[in-house]
Parts: sequence; structure tokens; C-alpha cells
Amino acid sequence: MNTTTLPLEEQEHPIDPAIRGEINATLQRIEEMHDVKVLFACESGSRGWGFASPDSDYDVRFIYANKLDWYLTVFPGRDVIELPVNEIYDVSGWDLRKALGLLRNGNATLIEWLSSPVVYAADTVFLQALQAASREVHRPERAYYHYLHMASKNYREHLQGEMVKLKKYLYVLRPLLACLWIEQDLGPVPMRFQDMVDATIEDHELLAAITELLVIKRRAKESELSVPMPVINRFIESQLQRLDSVRTNSTGDMDFSVLDRLLFDTVMKKPA
Repeated sequence: MNTTTLPLEEQEHPIDPAIRGEINATLQRIEEMHDVKVLFACESGSRGWGFASPDSDYDVRFIYANKLDWYLTVFPGRDVIELPVNEIYDVSGWDLRKALGLLRNGNATLIEWLSSPVVYAADTVFLQALQAASREVHRPERAYYHYLHMASKNYREHLQGEMVKLKKYLYVLRPLLACLWIEQDLGPVPMRFQDMVDATIEDHELLAAITELLVIKRRAKESELSVPMPVINRFIESQLQRLDSVRTNSTGDMDFSVLDRLLFDTVMKKPA
């Protein structure tokens, strides 16, 4: 089927139903093998961002809880579950306590997960509580410098040649627009790229160039090369220079007790 006949959601975030079934089965096996409960699982990466190529892999990320006794030991156990990566899947997850600790430190990646347009599994009560907690302990200044460093590094390393990979443009634009999102005080940065474009870009020529880039990227292979795109290059260069001098306000001292309560309530919750 021609992708132009698909609903917009499926064009931006294409998930093969058979692959979704395999992912759900994999999550169930993880629960059984590791004696854990998957609380939330989503798509991260290009399929979640909204600019997957036909040969893009699936980046599955999840948060899980161990049994109570796992948290009551002097020496903590391994707090990450990672499956071997192959051409189709990249599946990994964080223990709940690790995830909440990262949230306390302003981890931007975890915050993105919470707005993923592709959710494979979720304890609804837990997810709503985690989303609320993330807004309460949001640290935009940390996210800002995370994204600015990412945009600068990717631009310096990947967009300087006579031919460049198309996907690298998006790997620069996405964190760059995240900085603009934070600068405009729009709240936690969303995962969906188009949300950031709609909120931060008004220049019609630039919008047209980004739209063209997205169309090409969704049809091309991950390794597709292109000549540089001058309109986008000028925007990136000017914004990187400007944003480097912007100083965001620090959130200062914060009350993180909401994270302790969420950990306690989730671990102590009796199975249904």
C-alpha cells in the first residue's frame, strides 16, 4: 500500500502489527525470565520521533519493577535489562528506582519516553503518576544543555561534508528545536518531532525545507546520502551560535519526595 493513503499517524509512526505482536511477546518473556513487572514500554528513536525510514529498526524502551525483596539488600542488583541488538530490534529497560533517580537528575531521554506516540504496554495508573511527577520535578536547564550539546556535536561531526546522511539533519534539528521549545518555556520536551516544528518554526521557507526533508527521509534508506540543504544549514548555524549564549534559569532547590512516594506505592502495590 502506498504510504500516502495511510492515516497520518501511521505515516509518521509506522509499526508493523506483526512486529508489535513480537514485541509484546518479548516483553512478556522478559517478565517471566527476570521475575519483574513491565510498567511501561514505548517506542523511542525514529519511529517514535516521526521520521522512520523503511529500514529503520525498532527501539523499544521500558521501565520495570522488581519484587520488594530486590530493593531490600545491602548491595543493589543490576538495574538494567538489555537484549542483544539485531537488525530489527533494540530492546532495553531500566529498573524503576534507576528511572526515578534519572528523572530526579533531569534526564531528558526518560521525559521523552513519557510522551511517546507509540506505547506497547502501560500500567495506566503508574504512567499517569509518573507523568505528573515528571512535570513536578522538571529541570529545563539540564535538558537545555543536554540538547544543545547534542545538536552541536552532531552538526560538527556529520553535516560538514560535500555529501551528508539525510538522517543526520534530523539528528541535529530535533535537539535544536528542543532547545527552542525550552527557551520558549513550553514545558517538558515532547518526543514527536512535528510537535516541536509546529510550535517553534514560523519561517515558511524553512518549514517547506523541513517538510521536504521529512518526506524524503520516510522514503529513503537509513544510509541515504544527499547534498547539503542550504536553507536548513543556515538555520542550524545561526541558531547554534545564538543558543550558545542563552542562559536558562536554574530551578534551584526542589522537593523530590514525590519520586520516593511513587517508588514506595509502586513496589508495595499488591498484584491484581
